[in-house]
Amino acid sequence: MGYGERMRVLITRPEREATTLSQALGQRGHVPVIAPLFQLHFRRPPDDFAPALAASQAILLTSANGARALAEATELRSKPILAVGDMTAATAEGLGFTSVTSASGDSAALAKLVQERLDPKGGPLIHVSGVDVKGDLGPQDFVRRFALYESQQVDTLPDSARAALEARAIDVATFFSPRASKLFVQLVLAAGLAESCRTVTAIAISPAAAEPLKALPFKATVAAERPTRQAILDEIDRLAEADAQNAEHETHPMSEPSPSPLPESEPPAAPSPAPTPPPLATRPAAVRSGIGPVTAFVIGIVSAVIVLAAALFSLPYWPPEMQAMWRGPATAAPESGQASAMADKARQEVEAALRALAEAQARLRADEDKLSKTQEEFRARLDDIDKRMRALANTATQSPAPVASDETLNALRNRIETLENKPAPQPAPQPAADTEKVDKDVAALRIEIATLRSGLQNLEQAMSGQKDQATALADAIEKTKAQSNRISADEQKTLAAARASALIGIAARLDAALESEQPFTADLSLLAPLAQDNAKVAEQKATLQPLAEKGVASRAALAAGFPAVAKAALAEDLADDSLGQRVLGRLKSLISLRRVGADVPGDSAEAKLARAEAALKTGDLAKAVELVKSLPPQTASATSSWLARAEAHLAAQRAIDLLAAEGVALLAAAR
Repeated sequence: MGYGERMRVLITRPEREATTLSQALGQRGHVPVIAPLFQLHFRRPPDDFAPALAASQAILLTSANGARALAEATELRSKPILAVGDMTAATAEGLGFTSVTSASGDSAALAKLVQERLDPKGGPLIHVSGVDVKGDLGPQDFVRRFALYESQQVDTLPDSARAALEARAIDVATFFSPRASKLFVQLVLAAGLAESCRTVTAIAISPAAAEPLKALPFKATVAAERPTRQAILDEIDRLAEADAQNAEHETHPMSEPSPSPLPESEPPAAPSPAPTPPPLATRPAAVRSGIGPVTAFVIGIVSAVIVLAAALFSLPYWPPEMQAMWRGPATAAPESGQASAMADKARQEVEAALRALAEAQARLRADEDKLSKTQEEFRARLDDIDKRMRALANTATQSPAPVASDETLNALRNRIETLENKPAPQPAPQPAADTEKVDKDVAALRIEIATLRSGLQNLEQAMSGQKDQATALADAIEKTKAQSNRISADEQKTLAAARASALIGIAARLDAALESEQPFTADLSLLAPLAQDNAKVAEQKATLQPLAEKGVASRAALAAGFPAVAKAALAEDLADDSLGQRVLGRLKSLISLRRVGADVPGDSAEAKLARAEAALKTGDLAKAVELVKSLPPQTASATSSWLARAEAHLAAQRAIDLLAAEGVALLAAAR
């Protein structure tokens, strides 16, 4: 079963869940756009967590993040676990927990499973959750909740989501919690992009998650039938199939005309007898010249190539089992490589067919030139025959009169008079004119003319057939070229969309590593294939490469360490002043006297440090760096280390932002 039209899907889940969801969407032929609205942070378990876990009879998990947080908090893997859904259960099993049972539903299904499987006398239950939850699953003396992770929401709409909405490059947006829906609405309204949602269908995991989305003018808002990730995927597939059917109906609106319904009040009319078809008009049989075995073979090759190319192009959208039958068991290359190899093979076969068609067309043109020369020779011979016939006619009808002298005339008169006086003799036979030979020549010429005219007519018919064949071949060539161009264009769009989505996802991973102060060598290596033919990606990869092994300081760490840097810098600045100023500086350093706030006036080191600290509190790291760099030279020993870490963070952030922008631009261009 196919998945219909390719959909561009916005994923708002945290980075880990977004990655697994994007893989599932990619297997269905959709294009994921990752824009996490939350960043996951594991919390240190409290001191009483280990004793409570040991005394409990089972653990309740209401999310996959809860399973990950539990794995971080304890090495114990044998404690029974009751999970809210199959995805949460699969995550727990993947982390090594050996006794996992899924409720395959929501919190109500989990509560029902607890009632069926557990006895309150067997001991309390542990509920591992996040900081933000709707409520407790049971009484506190029976179900004890430990918040072991926290999903911190972002302050602004992610760049990938913003750019994709502005470019109208999103078909579906997914939401897995009411909190995510509310936050998305707030961020979109704050960014002024509400109108960009009119072409987007919102799919929520539950009616509660769909309710806040009514504040935005979505094309449609759909709640999944079940609160599971699979139900979300099913809704996306149904939407894609509906779009595919609509597109097919618009492309072939007259393929199956539906009969007009009769009014309900009128019974259907009795069928009328079929009209007698009119007699077929007789016409003389036309002499048809066949297309010939060579031309038929060439046209057959063209048709086969067109069908093969269409099949190869649509292969990525076939069901997995049919793809496996086509590709064979030895196929191990990534889908993008297979698509490229198949496209190359189709392109080579199309080019071979085009070459064969071009050769056949050249042969037809050569035959046409020969026929044209033969026709000219026949016409020249006809002209020569016409001239000869006119000359013979003149010879037969014209007899020149002899010129006689006067003596001859007188003699003739005398003879006439003599003859008149004698009885008239029998008339002598007239000498036969030499017309017999002329008649034979004319008859022969007429026969030759008739033969030539018949041959000329046959040649004209053959030339007409050759022209028809040439026209058919030319049409086949044009259709093949158009098919080849369409396959190439669609292939390029598919590859470009996949590369753009990958680039956006990698940028999101790099941004998360930046804020968590983690090394990002592995994530940066994912850019290698994308940077081969994209100078912008290669440039930003080169910028990030020196920083990848150790990572960079986060904004939070830079802001937290700045007060100590400011204190040391102020002390260095006062060290070059007068004795009174040095004494005052010493007192300030002892009792931490320093003005703070964005409104501290002046160009003194103290004023600049105060404004820099205020800029850090508002998240403006670039402004803080600019102010610190403008401090007097004597403060360099106190600020150089902090300044280097801050500039490294800014350079990495700029490179990541440019990568995300490039990915969104490529995604918009692939529409």
